[in-house]
Amino acid sequence: MHNEQPDLPKSGRDQDIQAVTRTAQILGLFSPERPELSVADATELLGLNRTTVHRYFSSMIRSGLLERIEQSASVRPGRSLLQLGAFALGQRRILLHAPTYLRELAREVEVSTVLSLWGSSGPVISLVEEDANHATLVTVRVGTQLSLTSSQAKVFLAFLPDQLAAERLTGALPEQQRNEVREQIQTVREVGISSDVSHRGICIIAAPVFDERGLCAAVAAIGTERMLPDSLDSRQALAVKTTCQRLTKEMGGTWPSEVA
Repeated sequence: MHNEQPDLPKSGRDQDIQAVTRTAQILGLFSPERPELSVADATELLGLNRTTVHRYFSSMIRSGLLERIEQSASVRPGRSLLQLGAFALGQRRILLHAPTYLRELAREVEVSTVLSLWGSSGPVISLVEEDANHATLVTVRVGTQLSLTSSQAKVFLAFLPDQLAAERLTGALPEQQRNEVREQIQTVREVGISSDVSHRGICIIAAPVFDERGLCAAVAAIGTERMLPDSLDSRQALAVKTTCQRLTKEMGGTWPSEVA
């Protein structure tokens, strides 16, 4: 039998850290061999006080991290956790399949190509394929967080499942910029492509990639204005869109029927 010693007084920050650690410990007990878990199991395995474990179970059930099993004293991973796991697996799959498509696209349009995933508040560059055959190279580092005014961000904001969240994000922009971005987002919804030229003369053409759950990534071509026309009906723009449609099919997704 395990008895947890009383905790010494801690600051609010220390208590928050301890709560995160114990939540992770509980979730870490699940495995293919242990798909269900009871308070007694967790108490024994973690050496915690039964009352403490029960309190954590109750909180995690309310938050959707765990769910009760009918006619049982056990719990299993909840919907929120399963959704997060599915999202993580989807990101791994797109990172596995995308490099080939990015290389082919880079050769076709003769500029660098990138793939972005949605981060906490905007797109994050996750893959880069540089066009080594061109004398001028425009590229971006993996891990770069893009602004909400970027072409890739507009693609995400146009097709994010949570459009209320998209509205909140654009709502934080200055009024004139907010109105411009929202107009451009509507255009992305209609044609499936976003195209912008930065103040430094860099053109970015981006389009969405979908998997079976919906939007999962954005692919973009990046080059100077001379290398990459910003027209939505240019050969390069069509190549970006076609690549995203092919990658969408590879991922088991469906291109929105309303997009031209």
